[in-house]
Amino acid sequence: MAAADRPAGSSDPGIVCVGAVAGAHGVRGGVRIKPFTDDPESVAAYGKVRDESGARVFDLRLTGKAKGVVLAKLSGVESREAAEALKGLRLYVERSVLPPADADEFYHADLIGLPVEDTEGQHLGVVHALHDFGAGDLLEVKTSATKLVVLPFTEAVVPVVDVAGGRLVVAPPPGLMDDKDAE
Repeated sequence: MAAADRPAGSSDPGIVCVGAVAGAHGVRGGVRIKPFTDDPESVAAYGKVRDESGARVFDLRLTGKAKGVVLAKLSGVESREAAEALKGLRLYVERSVLPPADADEFYHADLIGLPVEDTEGQHLGVVHALHDFGAGDLLEVKTSATKLVVLPFTEAVVPVVDVAGGRLVVAPPPGLMDDKDAE
């Protein structure tokens, strides 16, 4: 369903997360990167990557692949210790360098914060995050200040993804969205 990036989006709509540093690789500053792009090697296809604030900018050069990650060199990272210090760092690119999504595709970052309504038009909450744990995408909907509901992100449960109109329509399984806190 999606063209790129799996994690919750940035607070800056002008950037998109394409991957995260998963750890060091080797002793000369190599890193393992968990890509959030459909094609893992695309993590390096859009030019320079940066941290969310833009304070750190890196040239990224792929050096190989391993199970679930790509191996890379980031400019300025010359030792294993420097690479290890980057573990968990999310890597972003400017939104403007990404290709437009096809008509039936979208970027996950475009969905974060969108209102979610049921098939009757009743407001249920907002998209809080999207996750992929290997068995298919999951849509996390924040229904109140303290409640999150996780829905399978399938066409049956999420029949309408209207990025231009600014909404998602869901048809959750019976009882899933019931407010158990009210009982």
